[in-house]
Amino acid sequence: MKNFYDLAELSIDEIESLISQAKWLENQGSSNLLQGKVLALLFLNHSLRTLTSFQAAMIRLGGGTFVVSPEMSIHKLESRSGIIMDGTAAEHIREAVPVIASYADAIGIRAIAPHKSLEEDLRDEHYKELCSFSDISVINLESSIHHPCQSLADWKTLDDLTVPRQGGKFVFCWVYHPDAQPLSIPGDTIHMAAARGMDVTVLRPEGFGLPKEIIERAETAASLSGGSVTETNDVNSGLAGANVVYAGSWSSTSCYGDHSMDQKTRNEFTNWKLDESWFKGITRDSCYFMHALPVRRGVEVEDQILDGPRSVVVKQAQNRMYTQMSVLLDLLG
Repeated sequence: MKNFYDLAELSIDEIESLISQAKWLENQGSSNLLQGKVLALLFLNHSLRTLTSFQAAMIRLGGGTFVVSPEMSIHKLESRSGIIMDGTAAEHIREAVPVIASYADAIGIRAIAPHKSLEEDLRDEHYKELCSFSDISVINLESSIHHPCQSLADWKTLDDLTVPRQGGKFVFCWVYHPDAQPLSIPGDTIHMAAARGMDVTVLRPEGFGLPKEIIERAETAASLSGGSVTETNDVNSGLAGANVVYAGSWSSTSCYGDHSMDQKTRNEFTNWKLDESWFKGITRDSCYFMHALPVRRGVEVEDQILDGPRSVVVKQAQNRMYTQMSVLLDLLG
């Protein structure tokens, strides 16, 4: 594996090999398998779990990391092409990325586009341009359309919980969020569950249907694994029989890039907030609740769910470290 950009680029055998290796590393604890190796982490967007889990992963493998972010004491970075730099930015990403990469054995980049054009974001143009400036292995720490590190950890979490593949029902449920959110989590999560062989339901209000490119991508994965993909705005039928309810948010694709209209559209659905009443129609006792975090308590999800026995959000976050250790070992070991 040269780069880690999109889980869909890997075969099921390759994914399961990474997860098997992650479980082995989890049992091993710390080692010196990557002693002397250096990982650069470039964050052009905020992070908590991705930043700390990659730092912890490299330390546990005997390597080292350094972090670069515009919020640290560095020059302001310019990322636009063909720009005359007569503003506040003193450094262009075209020089910054190759310089950072020259100090490391691999580089992780988080860069979510500014949410202006759905077509450009679906092509992930902003992120791919940044990757083109590096001549070492690149790890996608989250782009506009992909978050493979989260999806790989979620796959392991489902395996750890022995959630069934064929016949298991996975519900990705839109919840209200006060800010416009990217398509990376919903897109990659439904693909992950479909590739795992589960019956995936995207539960969302009117106006928040996912782009056909994302749905078709998940349907292709489902056709190969024996799973299925459906979308609905019917809460009762959507949740019925779920093994997993995974909450998240994304912008209305009907007014993508129009932030004021998107906010107006989202504000009509503040009642899409998960509490225990949403789970009353689920007959099985072992329905788990998942979320990629961060989560807005009392806005997206009520405390009774997050702090209750259904929630595995901390386990998901912990698995980020183990699966990322596996990715790093595959890239650098």
